[in-house]
Amino acid sequence: MQQDQIDAGKAIQRRTGKTFYLATKFLPERVRHATHVLYAFFRIADEVVDDPGDISPEQQRAELEALRAQALGETEPDDPVLEAFVELREQYGIADEEVNEFIDAMATDIETSRYETYADLEAYMRGSAAAVGVMMTAIMEPEMEDAALPHAIKLGEAFQLTNFLRDVREDILDRDRIYLPEETLERYDVSEEEIERLEYSEEFGAAMAHELQRAEDLYREGVAGIRYLPEDCQLPVLLSAVLYAEHHALIRNQEYDVLSAGPSLSTTRKLWCLAKTRWHWHWNRDPEAVFHRVSAIPTVDPDPHGRSPGHGDSIPTQ
Repeated sequence: MQQDQIDAGKAIQRRTGKTFYLATKFLPERVRHATHVLYAFFRIADEVVDDPGDISPEQQRAELEALRAQALGETEPDDPVLEAFVELREQYGIADEEVNEFIDAMATDIETSRYETYADLEAYMRGSAAAVGVMMTAIMEPEMEDAALPHAIKLGEAFQLTNFLRDVREDILDRDRIYLPEETLERYDVSEEEIERLEYSEEFGAAMAHELQRAEDLYREGVAGIRYLPEDCQLPVLLSAVLYAEHHALIRNQEYDVLSAGPSLSTTRKLWCLAKTRWHWHWNRDPEAVFHRVSAIPTVDPDPHGRSPGHGDSIPTQ
């Protein structure tokens, strides 16, 4: 990859993915540069459907198909990020199937704004989150790739579920999308109309708590596979998990009301997560043990007051 290609990817990641960008800084250079490019590729495709402006659905599909052809090397790339992605795909043996899964998932967002069951949402995440986990694992080149991959997929899904739960307000206001499964809303007697009107209720809070616990199960599964990654990649991936999971503490502190305001990690809080994760990692190189010690993911069910037993360190609120 050329430096201008890396810089283009880095600029996109720094602008659109500040939380993941912080963790990326700790990756070894051989992986960090590739991560900038991968993330930028994901964002370029995502923005086709998330920020279409006046572009029609047909034009969105055409743009995604053009991206697919360039990413697969079928047509000449017209962007430095896409040029670099093609090189990465060939260098690390990223399967065409993963590229297709990802682009297909992005295309789903053009027409699909509601998901009846979690199984439906999970199928969407197979392309939008799991494919990302597979590609990230490829560029890290773990010796035990077969052991690492299932966990990487679960961790990717955990990150995406956290994003869905954090961004309920933004998704409905900006894109008319609801990623909470309809079966969960029905179970807790929450209507789509209430969410569309941004009306918080105890029932909505209960639905959020249900989905939060589902995401936390995925974190536990995902973090369990960090040990299979190269040693110089373990801390950055662990840090990513800690940072994303920290949103769960904010959501609980808001009593699950993400309709009035979306939770956002302050710089101070991010740096605190970074500091305590690195400190515990210095003394204990067991990713699961450190995650349980410092993350917002409880090791047992949280009590009715929202305290997380696994989140024992005091944390700044700003």
